Amino acid sequence: MLKALDEVTRKTVGEISFRRDAPQGQGAALLLGRILLQAALAGAILFGAYQGMTYLILSKDEVPTRAARETVYTVETMPVEIRDHTPVLRLYGEVVAARTVDLRVLVAGEIIRVNPDLKAGGTVDAGAELVAIDPFAYEGAITEARANLAEARARLAESRGGVAAETANVERAREQLAFAERDLERASQLLSSGAVTERTLDERRLLVSQREQALEQRRNALLVEEARVAQQEAAIDRLQWRLAEAEKNLADTVLKAPFDAVVSAETAAAGRLVNVNDVVATLYDRDALEVRLTLSDNQYGRILSDGGKVIGRPVEVLWYIGGEPVRYTGEIVRLGAEVALARGGVDVYARVAVAPEQIALRPGAFVEVRLADRTYPGTARIPEGALYGTDHVYVVKEGRTVRRAVRPLAFDGTDLIVEGELADGDTLVATRLDEAGEGVKVTDPARPEVASGKAAGAAPAAKGQ
Repeated sequence: MLKALDEVTRKTVGEISFRRDAPQGQGAALLLGRILLQAALAGAILFGAYQGMTYLILSKDEVPTRAARETVYTVETMPVEIRDHTPVLRLYGEVVAARTVDLRVLVAGEIIRVNPDLKAGGTVDAGAELVAIDPFAYEGAITEARANLAEARARLAESRGGVAAETANVERAREQLAFAERDLERASQLLSSGAVTERTLDERRLLVSQREQALEQRRNALLVEEARVAQQEAAIDRLQWRLAEAEKNLADTVLKAPFDAVVSAETAAAGRLVNVNDVVATLYDRDALEVRLTLSDNQYGRILSDGGKVIGRPVEVLWYIGGEPVRYTGEIVRLGAEVALARGGVDVYARVAVAPEQIALRPGAFVEVRLADRTYPGTARIPEGALYGTDHVYVVKEGRTVRRAVRPLAFDGTDLIVEGELADGDTLVATRLDEAGEGVKVTDPARPEVASGKAAGAAPAAKGQ
């Protein structure tokens, strides 16, 4: 069996060797023929497809085409109004109290009553009793002052009685002196005739001298009594002042509100001992509230150049609490004493009027203030988006845009105040166009006359044309 297997192997190998040794030209020609046949078949298929596609394209019906139309932009327009425009400055400020007072006790003592409304945030009316101090000692002082005054008045009456008595004594002494002088004169005349002796004449002279001395004494006594009267009058004046002082001290035992006020701080309590000048409460006038805001140098200068003054200009104050702002009216009443360098401008104070039905303002509130800026005559107000670049806008003439040169002067919220080639009645393109330019066709559905050119308005100004 091994032989047989070997013989078979040799035979197979021999056959294989025989096939390899066969000539290769015949196989290559056969392969080339196949490739050419496949290429010819593919070319025939492609040619047939091309011819069929060409036939279909040439034989199809012609598609109708739409004629090209010009693009018409839908915009919003607005009429131009040339007049005097006054933009509104939107500023921010803080509410401050125009009048604040620290209430101090004017007399010392124990506090016996305190107003229940005397608490931080409470409101008190003018003349309301805030604090009462024990009046016992001050009532006693009044009683003593009145007693001293009554005693002094009695002494004055006594002294005036003495003056009256001494005045009468002076008159009597003067009369007695006159009698003595006449008697001396008669004695002198009788001395020459011998009816009266020299001794009798000396006695008459002595009597006159005594009467003169008595008159001088009475006059001096009268001066003393008059001086006593003056002293008592001075004492009465002093005691009347003491009585008035005691009455004032008694009145000062009750501390009252000087005006309608809101309590911002208090330290009073029943039973507390206070000394003179101790602060028991701090109040601010609830009807004298101001808003402090700052005008920049440019804003301040523009307002001055417009009307020449800032004081007296009306303002509108908006306090944002809740969904809707509370609006108040007011006017500028004064300027800051110095330029506010830290805030970069001039401090301005506006007095705010609060109606009874409105919410009361509180110091420290942050508010918006609207103040009229300077007036720009012969200008137009346009939306900010209507300005292209920094110097031109577009108006509509016969349904197409026309460029107009303008110069912005001021902002007013989202609007601009401008001057330039705009004329009263021009139709301004308020919508911003991405492809804005001269001659763009536009329409405004809200104003059909824009497309027809009926809303063209007045002729453009000659400036710049």
